Amino acid sequence: MSVYTEVGRDELIAFIGEYAVGNLIDYQGISAGIENTNYFVTTDQGEFVLTLFEQHEFAELDYFLEVMTFFFKHGIPSAHPAEDKQGNYLKSLCGRPAALVMRLAGHTVDELATLGQCEAIGDMLAQMHLAGQKFKHRRATQRGADWRESIAETLLPHMSAEQADMLKAELAFQRHYSDLELPWGVTHSDLFRDNALFIDNELQGIIDFYFACDEFLIYDLAVAVNDWCINEQGLIDIERYHRLMNAYLQRRELNEAEQSNWNLVCRAAALRFWLSRLQDQLFPREGEMTQIKNPDAFLKILQQHRHNPLSLNTLQNA
Repeated sequence: MSVYTEVGRDELIAFIGEYAVGNLIDYQGISAGIENTNYFVTTDQGEFVLTLFEQHEFAELDYFLEVMTFFFKHGIPSAHPAEDKQGNYLKSLCGRPAALVMRLAGHTVDELATLGQCEAIGDMLAQMHLAGQKFKHRRATQRGADWRESIAETLLPHMSAEQADMLKAELAFQRHYSDLELPWGVTHSDLFRDNALFIDNELQGIIDFYFACDEFLIYDLAVAVNDWCINEQGLIDIERYHRLMNAYLQRRELNEAEQSNWNLVCRAAALRFWLSRLQDQLFPREGEMTQIKNPDAFLKILQQHRHNPLSLNTLQNA
């Protein structure tokens, strides 16, 4: 979440006037995240998040709003898009597709996650994966194996020889990723600490479903592990890992194929975010308020998975 497109007050007043959400009191840009333009919006009837989509066309955005509505209706604490007076979720603002979403209570986890927060995320992610088996809409991932190989070709000339050699070796190791036969379904695929809201250790909601897609369910789990379970050194902390994984496994067990390919999928998840952050660093987009996250954080996690694979043997339901 950043601000690439500036929205004027008069433009916003006209926009929210098409909803039954009251009169505008205040709004402010959100600098966290990196993909879309986001504002906190306060009216005399409530608080909302306004998102202007910088990377997606109108035709593909209905899917994301359907995902959010589906999970909301199935008991997953997720932000629900507001309907305008004609019943539409999606509109246009400043030449961009835009949606107004109910703002949830709580705060993102800006520091290291607590053990209780790791447990809550593991439990909720399993609930999402189970509920999501009933979701009928399909969307292929936009950041899968093909994307990883394609963006690697763009980035390789900008890397040191050592990093380039490692990347080539990693792509070779992951070359059969798309051929794996693993349980799949709708996934969040970006469930980082800045995409969940907490009050202390109590999960209030999951936000930012704009990378949702069909993927292996353990890929979604690996994305969460790679972010929620890190320690002060930026490496996977075993106690946090155990708490998140055990909470997940109490609701959904991993089959043999998932267990056998756990390291490969953890590496694929780390590689995806190393490459996307490196792309953002080398080829930044202009914006009023933008945040470029350090790609080295995921390079470090990828190297940990390469040299010290996370075990499933010590978990309760492995």
